[in-house]
Amino acid sequence: MEPYPLSGVTVIDLSHVYNGPYATFLMAMAGAQVVKVEPFQGEHLRSRGDMGGAALPFAMLNSNKKPVTLNLKSEKGRELLLEMATRADVLVENFAPGVMDRLGVGAEELLARNPRLIYGSSSGYGKTGPYRDYPAMDLVMQAMCGVINSTGFPDQPPVKAGAAICDFMAGIHLYGAIVTALYGRERTGKGRVVEVSMQDATYASLASNLGMLHARGAAAPARTGNRHGGLGISPYNVYPARDGYLVLNAPGDHHFRAILEVMGREELKDDPRFATRSARVENFGAVDELIEAWTRTQGKDEAARRMLAAKVPCAPVRDLSEVMHDANMHARGSLQWVEHPELGKVVLPHSPLVFEDTPRRPIEPSLPLGACNEEIFGKWLGHSSEELDAWASEGVIGTR
Repeated sequence: MEPYPLSGVTVIDLSHVYNGPYATFLMAMAGAQVVKVEPFQGEHLRSRGDMGGAALPFAMLNSNKKPVTLNLKSEKGRELLLEMATRADVLVENFAPGVMDRLGVGAEELLARNPRLIYGSSSGYGKTGPYRDYPAMDLVMQAMCGVINSTGFPDQPPVKAGAAICDFMAGIHLYGAIVTALYGRERTGKGRVVEVSMQDATYASLASNLGMLHARGAAAPARTGNRHGGLGISPYNVYPARDGYLVLNAPGDHHFRAILEVMGREELKDDPRFATRSARVENFGAVDELIEAWTRTQGKDEAARRMLAAKVPCAPVRDLSEVMHDANMHARGSLQWVEHPELGKVVLPHSPLVFEDTPRRPIEPSLPLGACNEEIFGKWLGHSSEELDAWASEGVIGTR
């Protein structure tokens, strides 16, 4: 068996909610030891759990991490963080720019102690530029990045994406930046600071919409409903079925001919309205009307099965409970049933990054706040039980 790619890498994770924790989750599942440093009340996502709904997301993003509590506003707390950073390979944070510097544990101080450290940070708008100090959450970033204005129907108000796409886009890019920097360190021996802004990470995902804006200028519609963002493909839409909806996408002429065969409408294959992609785009209303007349008579799963058998890109529109039980993801180990000590039996995701010849790292459920204080501050850093007791009573590391 090949070792995990990040075996032997130690990560200090000061991040919260989705952005940074997803990057460090990917590192943990690739074999890194991730020490999750939280304030005494827990990071923001953990502390949202009492409102309902946040407990599972926290569990999803914090498998295989070692949680400790640390008061970074105390001198001893900062000393302990510096001590950890001197032994670590990576430190990750997604505070607002300047917060770590004001605490006295910014990148300059940490790299002075450990020149091999990779310091990874993420924020809404980045550490430079006129928006640097603007507060940012996923909803705000969706608005600023153009996601909300691009989502929905042209005759209705804009709508946010259901997924927290800006947070997770940034988390994925942050992982990429950190691992790239680790590769660079192998060649130079030197650490460095890497940063990712949510704004930068999201822009490229709007490529189709931006392409239409470039081509049509002011005539480009802001929102295209469920049609292609660049209005360059037809059919490309959500269609009603007897029991829900399904999506169809025919990027090539051969796809549309296959759709006609499945629907039993082969006589239309030479119809000038439908013969080419350009013609179908010009007549997308007629294309959608033709397909909808058939899909309304079908069950969504059966219609999708028939289209997929004909190699047509198609899927039923599934609700989240269906997705959570997806046969393909469970068969691959991408989703797994796990007995969680606080939540009971739940479905948790593994990393989407698959390393062949290395089995997936077993999922270790997220642990309670401060559960690894003794392991990290005592066994790893080498401090005595008496020191830990004193620091707990002084409000440095929280309770043991």
